[in-house]
Amino acid sequence: MKVINISEVDKNRVTMPGADKVLKQIPISSKDGTPNFSLRVFTVEPDGFTPFHHHTYEQLNYIIEGEGVLINEKGEEKPLKKGDFALVLPNEIHQYKNKLVDKPFVFICGVPKEFE
Repeated sequence: MKVINISEVDKNRVTMPGADKVLKQIPISSKDGTPNFSLRVFTVEPDGFTPFHHHTYEQLNYIIEGEGVLINEKGEEKPLKKGDFALVLPNEIHQYKNKLVDKPFVFICGVPKEFE
């Protein structure tokens, strides 16, 4: 069993090409012995964005702070705010953006542990 507060988890800058002003934390990972899933927390700083990308696994998200958008391969933007859930299916091209200039956009991202 593990209990940890997000304030105790190191924040690391995302350095993938196409990402700007994004930090990642991994409060529950394969290092903890999780059999299937890992939880990551992304903080997208004001005017920041994740890479426009896709992957072979589903991604489950919960917005814990701020407002942003989830963009699909057609460039369509789905607004997201605190309390919203989002599902990205395998191979869906997507990107997260923080459209605000004064507040972070923070979300939980659940993925299979192999892809944390």
